[in-house]
Amino acid sequence: MKSQDSTVLVTGGLGYIGSHVVRQVLDRGWKVRVLDNRYRSDPGVARQIADLDRVEVIEGDVRYAHMVESATRGVEAVVHLAAVCMNKSIADPTESLDVNLMGTQNVLDAAGRAGVRRIVYGSSASVYGDPKSLPMFESGPFAPITPYCVAKLAGEQMLDFYGRRTKMSWLALRFFNVYGPGQPTDAYYTSVVNTFLNRIARGEAPVIDGKGSQSMDFVHVEDVARAVALALDSEATGEALNVGTGRQTTIAELAEVLIKHLGVDVQPTFSPREVLVTQREASIDRIHQVLGWEPAIDFEYGIGTVIDWLKSSGHPQA
Repeated sequence: MKSQDSTVLVTGGLGYIGSHVVRQVLDRGWKVRVLDNRYRSDPGVARQIADLDRVEVIEGDVRYAHMVESATRGVEAVVHLAAVCMNKSIADPTESLDVNLMGTQNVLDAAGRAGVRRIVYGSSASVYGDPKSLPMFESGPFAPITPYCVAKLAGEQMLDFYGRRTKMSWLALRFFNVYGPGQPTDAYYTSVVNTFLNRIARGEAPVIDGKGSQSMDFVHVEDVARAVALALDSEATGEALNVGTGRQTTIAELAEVLIKHLGVDVQPTFSPREVLVTQREASIDRIHQVLGWEPAIDFEYGIGTVIDWLKSSGHPQA
């Protein structure tokens, strides 16, 4: 049971998902220690997180065991979100595996030796690869197709190993296509909403890979952060859970919705760029059973939050 002095370490806590998680777990009574190398963090968001009460920020990298060991001392739980994105894993597999696999090993090893009682691991729907049927169930099959995907699945398996070895309780959360206000656009396959919106708001055509028939399961970052907070406080252990909506949206449909919302007279263009995955739709029955979680933000409303953010950020046509 957590006390009023219980501290959770959030690796990657200055990142896009991580910064939302920090706020959610603070609201649930935790003190928060953040370990982040600031590589992809928004400077403004990083300052906001650092200024919050009951938050300590440590600049460090999960690749370095001594940094992780120091950050883990005295914490009761760990939320491990630090990772290199999929695009970079394709461009630089060695660095990706160093961060996403060996970094995870460092976190698990340090947590075990520090007596951490609880770990929540940020995994990914990418462990399934390109599914042959929908919806996608936690039981698989698994067919990771990039170094990022391989490392995420291996991380789950290492988590199981350390859980049995040290008696730490744990849950892995397989995030589907996370979106929301302020999302960086450097990781294309996980930020297509903001990538499209930024182009459309400038009066430019959104560029669709392939024919646009590929689908994603878009889940709002606030819903994702709430799932992490629920998992942190749960007594459930030893399994991976999907975090999605159970609804698929094709990329062509996405472009149509965004163009309609912004009222800009543009039409999508199509690119021959390779499509890694043709379809996504999560089964979310299990996470509802285990955590009582279900998405609270529907896609239309969620898109509105992103557009409102664009307007507030001073985008001329949003």
